[in-house]
Amino acid sequence: MDRTGQIAVIFLSQRTEDDADGYAEAAEAMDALAAKQPGYCGVDSARGADGFGITVSWWADEASALAWRGHPEHAAIRERGRAEWYARYDVAVAEVGRSYEWMASNS
Repeated sequence: MDRTGQIAVIFLSQRTEDDADGYAEAAEAMDALAAKQPGYCGVDSARGADGFGITVSWWADEASALAWRGHPEHAAIRERGRAEWYARYDVAVAEVGRSYEWMASNS
């Protein structure tokens, strides 16, 4: 998939051990809500056993990414995350200047 020109919102986080069920429910709800937003292009996410995670949400343009950041439901979950689910997180936003993919032929 060519992501050239898209906005990547890169979210690096360290989870606490608190309320794993609540976190999973909120993450699922946010994934579904983000997918309905104008300019949404997808999400990729991974979390290690140590609680460190990387999530990249992909947006068509900066305006779409900013609209998602400002969405009231997303803002409410972000505050809950700060209070309950995250020990820390970092966010980086970047425009993709080049993109390519490779896949093994037996996949």
